[in-house]
Amino acid sequence: MRTFILLNLLLLSTPSYAILTIDITGGTEKGGQPIAITPFFTQEDLSLSQNIAEIISDNLYRSGQFEIMPLNLLPETPTHVDKVNFKNWQNSGIPYLVIGRIGKNFNDYTVEFELVDIALNTKIMGFRYRATQKTLRQVAHKISDKIYESLTGERSIFNTRIVYVTSKNKQHKLYIADADGNNPQLMLKSKEPILSPSWSPDGKHIAYVTYSKVEKSKRMSIYIQEIQTGYRTRIAAYKGINAAPAWSPDGRSLALTLSKDGNPEIYLLSLHNKNLTRLTHNHVIDTEPEWHPSGKYLVFTSDRSGNPQIYRMSPIGNGIRRLTFSGNYNARPRFSPDGKKLALLHSRGKGYRIAVLNLATGKLNVLTKTTLDESPSFAPNGNMIIYATTSALVATSIDGRVQQRIAVDMGKGIREPAWSPFFE
Repeated sequence: MRTFILLNLLLLSTPSYAILTIDITGGTEKGGQPIAITPFFTQEDLSLSQNIAEIISDNLYRSGQFEIMPLNLLPETPTHVDKVNFKNWQNSGIPYLVIGRIGKNFNDYTVEFELVDIALNTKIMGFRYRATQKTLRQVAHKISDKIYESLTGERSIFNTRIVYVTSKNKQHKLYIADADGNNPQLMLKSKEPILSPSWSPDGKHIAYVTYSKVEKSKRMSIYIQEIQTGYRTRIAAYKGINAAPAWSPDGRSLALTLSKDGNPEIYLLSLHNKNLTRLTHNHVIDTEPEWHPSGKYLVFTSDRSGNPQIYRMSPIGNGIRRLTFSGNYNARPRFSPDGKKLALLHSRGKGYRIAVLNLATGKLNVLTKTTLDESPSFAPNGNMIIYATTSALVATSIDGRVQQRIAVDMGKGIREPAWSPFFE
């Protein structure tokens, strides 16, 4: 009997749960770079909706690269770099210090910060931002990005976003939120299941699957929705299965799964002229296409070997070859941004876990110890993977060492996370 992800994960009705609430209940292992974040000085009459220093601290801590010094251990809390007592800080053993200020500028706010190198007695950098009550959290993410990139040399993901689906009492909702789960924005509410959300390469649109009325009956359909306006367009509603949309790297087409000709196959849909090209031709199930970042080939899930495994093919459907050989179930492939790794759903017969396949060596590394995991998605810098598990979303480092749980009220109704690209 075939056991297949298209049936197991896409077509089953989603369970219910209590509405999503964000709470970081897991953290990083100690051993990161020590850093101190002092409370940002504010005028006495300011009433702010966000704690900038706390958001920055949380961001850096969850990255796994930093250990945040507790406020009660700090030798002082200066408001300007010229007021820092470097001798006291050097005795504390803390190498880096972040200080900041928030002031009122008519109806807006001015947020300033400095990153200080204690050993060199100097300011590494400093920036000033304008913000409103609504954009204070975004500014905190930008500051976190600057600090992270300055001290690690890598691009940061704090100002990126995630998309996910929730379900409760037969009500399904599509949300977009900050990468830490805060600031959720409702994109769609439906009585029908919402499946397989996928970001466009420019981060301006989401493709997803839901059901719509076609010819007096409900039919699985693929939509594209503009994030800024909420306007959506139905682009595929053929008879049978319409599933698993995946954007090409240039944003001009979607790879998708259709069964309009009687069997689930991979097709390419041109978004310009709506031309449809069939890529696979066989009597098995082919689904879950994913583009290599270069656009030179795609990977997909197929049970042509007797159970679900990952295969690759060219954009015209030839040169098909198998990529996974470990375990009896490998599905839902997702490329790392550099195209060198695949995150996937893996099983050896005892539950489903998140794994990473090194495409150069063929080595498969299982990251998780839970048994009901699904929907892995790489962060745009390639350092983290977000996935869904029982009652929560989890972000894990690609070696599985650091994991942070974005908790929800108890239940099983949060699914289908996907990390956004970088926003230029």
